[in-house]
Amino acid sequence: MSLRQILVALFAVVALVAAAIGSIAFGAVHVPISDVIDALTGQGKDGPLKQIILDLRLPRMVEAILVGAALGVAGTLLQGALANPLASPDVMGVTGGASFGAILILIVFPAQIALLPIGALVCGMLAAGLVFVIGATGTGGGSAARLILAGIAMTAAFQAGTTSLMASFPDRVPGAIFWLAGGLTTAGWENVKVTWPYLALGFFLAIMLARPLDRLSLGDDVAASLGSRPRAIRLTAAIAAAMLAACAAAIAGLVTFLGLFIPHVVRMASGTSSNAYIVPVSALAGAALMLVGDTLARVVAAPIELPVGPLMVLLGVPLFLYLLRRQT
Repeated sequence: MSLRQILVALFAVVALVAAAIGSIAFGAVHVPISDVIDALTGQGKDGPLKQIILDLRLPRMVEAILVGAALGVAGTLLQGALANPLASPDVMGVTGGASFGAILILIVFPAQIALLPIGALVCGMLAAGLVFVIGATGTGGGSAARLILAGIAMTAAFQAGTTSLMASFPDRVPGAIFWLAGGLTTAGWENVKVTWPYLALGFFLAIMLARPLDRLSLGDDVAASLGSRPRAIRLTAAIAAAMLAACAAAIAGLVTFLGLFIPHVVRMASGTSSNAYIVPVSALAGAALMLVGDTLARVVAAPIELPVGPLMVLLGVPLFLYLLRRQT
């Protein structure tokens, strides 16, 4: 790696550590950093502050890290596999499917609110599965263009279903707004327990696909001559990205911009398009940005909690435009 790439990776690590500490220390109730360290090392005294740290903020911090890393990696995989700089989890229909599953629970079965992450995960994966079936079969199956078109169509179908549900139960729509805007909750470890196997598999596949995606960037013919299978690589990357994005939506709702934004920022800042570098650094950068956004959501208007999705846009767009202007 060049010095520039090393510095970008180190900055991402430092930003993640600082954001993690800030996520636990700051909120409606300020917790001194010394108390945070004592509680995490098992030396803190029992009391309200220790309970806030271990039972509320620590699980939420872990969720923010997982969501940010999952979206950053999912966007990297899709942009690399589909050779499309605009590719994001939205393209594969995952976001639309997860939105439909969550709104179905929130509006039609509000008494079963505990099933919300499962509903979002199942419907997100269902949408991705339908995209794979449509995009991978028939003439030209497995091509990037076919998968993108299938994803756009599936997204439109699930969004229509979501809109229909909201129009059918207008009195219950306010309860779904926070989820649609994106945001973390203080539900403890429940969401992580539901999603961790799929997150683990998605991250594992992403690591294994980093080098094959670099070969795929040379073109399908060159990749095939080097022993790779472009169609299998593309579909596997889409599956891994779908798992990660569906889990992120199940935990934090619709935080869509991060998956598109983070890979581009890492590429522009580091000056490389190597997926072996972009995948892990996008995970670090995505996790750090999600932590910062969630902390601000709890602090800016405390004790009122703001949605994270709009804050991701406010944080990300200026940096993205600045880097884009410098690059051009």
